[in-house]
Amino acid sequence: MPQHRSAAKALRQSLKRRMRNKAIRSRVKTEVKKFLMALQTGTIEEAEKAFIKAQSMIQRAVSKGVLHHHTAARKISRLAAKLNAKKATAGNEA
Repeated sequence: MPQHRSAAKALRQSLKRRMRNKAIRSRVKTEVKKFLMALQTGTIEEAEKAFIKAQSMIQRAVSKGVLHHHTAARKISRLAAKLNAKKATAGNEA
């Protein structure tokens, strides 16, 4: 239990921030999972749409201060690499 009023306020603020950050992180993970599922089971067009949504959600997390911009760049780069690899294999099959 906080002993001072300022400590009590800091505790309330940190709990509020933690819940907000958790929700944003959860949404990022959900969009990434949707992209990976679309990549496995769906068409290239579906995967591209899911990639755009995932990328947008990751960038939004950066703007809110939940993710570092280098972390976001790494995640987006890895997703893009998977999408491009899928496109390359689809191009070879056709």
